[in-house]
Amino acid sequence: MIIYARNYTPEARDIYASLLSAMQANGIKPKVCGSLYDNFITDGLATANDMLPLEPVLTSSSARAMLSVGGDGTFLESAKKALMTDIPILGVNKGRLGFLSDLQSSQIPWAVGELIRGSYRVANLDVLSVYAGDQREPLDYALNEFSVSKCDNSSMLTIHAYIDGDYLTTYWADGLIVATATGSTAYSLSVGGPIAFPSTPSFIITPIAPHNLSIRPIVVPNNVAIKLVVEGRGPKILTSMDGRTHLMENNMQFRIGKSPFSVRRIELEGHSFFATLRDKLMWGADRRNYKTE
Repeated sequence: MIIYARNYTPEARDIYASLLSAMQANGIKPKVCGSLYDNFITDGLATANDMLPLEPVLTSSSARAMLSVGGDGTFLESAKKALMTDIPILGVNKGRLGFLSDLQSSQIPWAVGELIRGSYRVANLDVLSVYAGDQREPLDYALNEFSVSKCDNSSMLTIHAYIDGDYLTTYWADGLIVATATGSTAYSLSVGGPIAFPSTPSFIITPIAPHNLSIRPIVVPNNVAIKLVVEGRGPKILTSMDGRTHLMENNMQFRIGKSPFSVRRIELEGHSFFATLRDKLMWGADRRNYKTE
């Protein structure tokens, strides 16, 4: 198994200790990413005999599972590292919201046991491939969303959108988001997009501060090719893929579609998307929904 995190944080020491203890109790020598490996030794959590350094490039045979310790941002980094492998990812939450990383620290010993027994489901989540201009190789990949926006205080962008070559509309807006169903609860949601079940075969196109108030988000099948032609008065535009930003020349064309591979997310018994909605978004937080004695 792999333990992955952005960096070592002392406040998460108990989480790391619980993970290492549960794995050692089950005879597992985990692979630990470089930012944690040395800190575990320095902090007395493990010795070099208890773990292995994580190799720079992962393959499907590298590990049975990856445990991503952090928030949803860390899960997205883990997904990027595990792209094009069959390694499933379990998110251990030490962040705030935690749609993708919803395992609580108190559940770690149980979760490690479930992983060893194979008592879990794997959800295959869509990944976006984004091409810029006439590029044949993707600019980047995204599990949550691709967005394009103005990068300064200049006037709004003009974005011409096409679906499978068919003209959709022209957006006059600060930007535009193309989200997967997984990303429906991320940036797209914050600007008024709908929520989709993560395995729904769909993409969501959501404008950012559109000038035309009749423009609304639209849900399209995940097997279409989306083309965006971006125009603006400023010299640069800003693109973002799961928070990884690229500053690009104005008057750029993008092609967005479903990648031939997916991100495999581990779902343990008792963990559901609907429960996460109720917990994280406070759905049903109304006295009328609670029984009183």
